[in-house]
Amino acid sequence: MKVFASSCTFDYSWNEVSTANWRKYCPWNDKSTHVVAVDTLSRVVDPHTGILRTERLITCNQSAPQWVLSLFGGNATSHVYEVSYVDPVAKKVTMCSTNLTWSNVLNVREMVVYQPSQSMPDSKTDFKQEAKITAVCSGWQKIKNKVEEASVERFSQNAKRGREGFETVLEMSRRVFGEQRERENQNMR
Repeated sequence: MKVFASSCTFDYSWNEVSTANWRKYCPWNDKSTHVVAVDTLSRVVDPHTGILRTERLITCNQSAPQWVLSLFGGNATSHVYEVSYVDPVAKKVTMCSTNLTWSNVLNVREMVVYQPSQSMPDSKTDFKQEAKITAVCSGWQKIKNKVEEASVERFSQNAKRGREGFETVLEMSRRVFGEQRERENQNMR
C-alpha cells in the first residue's frame, strides 16, 4: 500500500467552500473536463445531528497507462463511488470515495476534509486529502509496487489539477454570489 497526502488552505470561508464543493465538476472548472457525469444516488439529513449525507456516482473519462491496459484490458471510462458528510454545526465536510472501476486490480480509498482554518476560521478553510492506494493484482511484489507507484504519481498530478480547478470554481462562485447579494441589497433600498 502507498499513501498520498496533501493539504492546503483556501482563502475562502468554510461557507463558501462547502457550498462551492457541490459545483466542483461544473463547466467553470476547466481542470475537471475528464468528469462526464455526477449522479446523486441519495441525499439525507439526519434529523438529530443536522448532518447531510450524500452518495454520488462520478463517471470519468480517464485513460490508464498503456502498459496497464495491455496487462489488464479495459477502457477509458471509470466510476467512483463517493459518500460525503456535511456537518453544519462542527463546520466540517468529509468526503470518502473509492474506485469501482479496476477495483480487482487497484483499490483507491480517498478521504477529503474541509474545515475552518485554525488561524483564520472566518475567512480561510483548511483542506486535507489522503488516498490509500493498494494494488490487489496477483503476481510479483515488483509488479504491485510498480502499479502503486504509478498510481500515486498519477493521483498526485490529478490532485494538483483538482485544487487548481476548485480555486477557479471558488473564485467564480464568490463573484456570482457577490453580484447576486449586491442586486438584492439594491432592491431592498
